[in-house]
Parts: sequence; structure tokens; C-alpha cells
Amino acid sequence: MLMIRLARFGAKKKPFYRIVVIEKERARNGRALEVVGHYNPLTSPAQVSLKHDRLEHWTKSGAQLSETVQRLLEANPAVPAEPVA
Repeated sequence: MLMIRLARFGAKKKPFYRIVVIEKERARNGRALEVVGHYNPLTSPAQVSLKHDRLEHWTKSGAQLSETVQRLLEANPAVPAEPVA
């Protein structure tokens, strides 16, 4: 089963997270299939960058979201493209 979850990177006491698609049984920082975003909780406000099209692709393919990633998506919804006049 595939999961979309956080993988911790960065130095001690300075976490930085990648939002990754990974097999559920793999280690937290194991080899991921794809990086679909980044999350930096140390900035004010916290900086989140997501590839919404890839997240949609993976969830349609059966990947499950972790609780934390679900909260990040709810707080940062996809912005629809403005029509060109």
C-alpha cells in the first residue's frame, strides 16, 4: 500500500520535511517513489509547497494520506488557475 507522508530532513533541532509517496512498510526516510512537496515548520508562517496535480494523481491511484499531510492539504488548498481574458 502506498502512503503520502512526511520524511524528516535537516539538522538536529532544525527539521525540514519532504512530502513523499512511499510504500507504507518502508522506513520514514527510506527511498521514496516521488517527492510531491516540502514543509518547513520553522519559518513564520510555516512554509508549505505542494504539487497538487501529483498529489491528485497518487490519491486516485490508491495512495493514502497521513493525518499530518491531510491537515496540510486542508490548510493549503489548490488555487484554481485564472482564466485568461
